[in-house]
Amino acid sequence: MIQERININVSATDYENSSKAIINTLRNLEQMVHGENDFIVTDSEFAFGWHFYVVCVNRSLVKRLSEQMGPDFEKVKGKGLDHKFLTWLNDKVVQRNVKVKLAIKEEMESSKFGIF
Repeated sequence: MIQERININVSATDYENSSKAIINTLRNLEQMVHGENDFIVTDSEFAFGWHFYVVCVNRSLVKRLSEQMGPDFEKVKGKGLDHKFLTWLNDKVVQRNVKVKLAIKEEMESSKFGIF
């Protein structure tokens, strides 16, 4: 069975710290909802002083998060499951004093303006 994934483009000036913060956040999430191997973080490509990489998260992990958080997840900013998760993940990473820009990969690719 192919897992449905949310693909998140990450832009960061510090790959090591930002990827570590995202991985730790997602591992904690897996522990919280009893998930395992529910995400992948790609290697980065470096350009213009930024590291660009992709985080692929199984949608089932995000659904378990939303079920566990219940009404609190509904209060998270964003339209739909994917955007609420993006906001949730961004908030968790920012709490670790790491600066990143997160965006849904498919939406960036369909943007008529290209990057950003």
